[in-house]
Amino acid sequence: MILVYKFFKESFLFAINALRTNVLRTILTLSGVTIGIFSIISVFTLIDFLEKQVRDSIESLGDNVVYIQKWPWTPPEGESEYPWWRYMNRQVPSINDYEQIKRRSQIAEAVSYVMSSQKMLQYEDNSYDNVAVMGVSDDFDAIWSFEIARGRYFSPYETNGGMASAIIGAEIAAELFQGADPIGKRVKMMGRKLLVIGVIQRQGSDIFGNTLDKNIIIPVKFASTLFNLRSESVNPMILVKAKEGYTSDDMVDELTGVMRAIRRIKPSADNDFALNRISLVQKNFDSLFDFIDLAGWFIGGFSILVGGFGIANIMFVSVKERTRIIGIQKALGAKRRFVLLQFLIESTVLSLLGGLAGLLLVFGIAISISLITGSEMALTLLNVLKGIGISTFIGVVSGYIPAWKASRMDPVEAINAL
Repeated sequence: MILVYKFFKESFLFAINALRTNVLRTILTLSGVTIGIFSIISVFTLIDFLEKQVRDSIESLGDNVVYIQKWPWTPPEGESEYPWWRYMNRQVPSINDYEQIKRRSQIAEAVSYVMSSQKMLQYEDNSYDNVAVMGVSDDFDAIWSFEIARGRYFSPYETNGGMASAIIGAEIAAELFQGADPIGKRVKMMGRKLLVIGVIQRQGSDIFGNTLDKNIIIPVKFASTLFNLRSESVNPMILVKAKEGYTSDDMVDELTGVMRAIRRIKPSADNDFALNRISLVQKNFDSLFDFIDLAGWFIGGFSILVGGFGIANIMFVSVKERTRIIGIQKALGAKRRFVLLQFLIESTVLSLLGGLAGLLLVFGIAISISLITGSEMALTLLNVLKGIGISTFIGVVSGYIPAWKASRMDPVEAINAL
């Protein structure tokens, strides 16, 4: 065990000595490995960051929620182009569809009708343009993830009675009320006054651009007095969340039958509605992540290849400079595998130093992005191990031929070499 320790220690010291002897040459040579590891691991770290953002966004929207709408989000399976002409004459989801689903569905935990538009909001002399107006029915708070920072959510009486009550986003509250408490105040929209009963906790935008910070939420029955809910311009939809133990696939299967029955669609006719799920969007993101991953390997691979050639060059020079030392070692009884492993360890240490430098760059950038954006971007242990593993592999491959050449030297010729 002591001999093994001394062997590895000696090889490590040889590698460090090579660095100190030709610092500039070594740094320039190892820069290829550093850039390669930086390119690959930074892509892996970026993918992890984006995937976390997507997962968090899906959780906020509900990964077990089905969106009943007129237009599907993606082309039909097996088709590359979006056949918009098939959908343009469909009717939008209606309040009747919503009420029928609530009565007929056996596995729905929550059902909510939602419409949306954009209007200007006023309070005294302050105004806010392009406010996202959402008219919602019961159970919206059970489907869409958000918290009330001040005030409260709608009571059943306010929702079912269509009262002129409103819940506003944090940014609207800050702009209109300038630090004053909005609860109990009345804002004006489309000539109507609405009583503010709640303020939503600030969320920020998710990766899909969704946020309630710039929204005002009102009961859909009150919204029906301001907007035409049969118009596509208000983007009406029905959100259905499945009970625990049921998947979105189960929900889609049931809703297909329920909606076809509600709209009395003939067995041979196509659906005149779309059942959208977040998982459909996630599949597109998965394909994008796979492409970015491949691009990272492609770009980083060239850098690592150049770095590998650089390490091989250093090792050939190192073998030549230490030819007499190799001859003396072999004359004293050193076996071929001893010389081979000595130079392999040296090349691996050099490659690892370049790889660690690349990992440090990724770590620094990840911390900077986290501080700037406020979103956690971390260099995971798995990515660190990937960087170390790739560096080790490059070091072994790049140093093998020089090490093999050193191990095959004749001791007499090596000692007498100039």
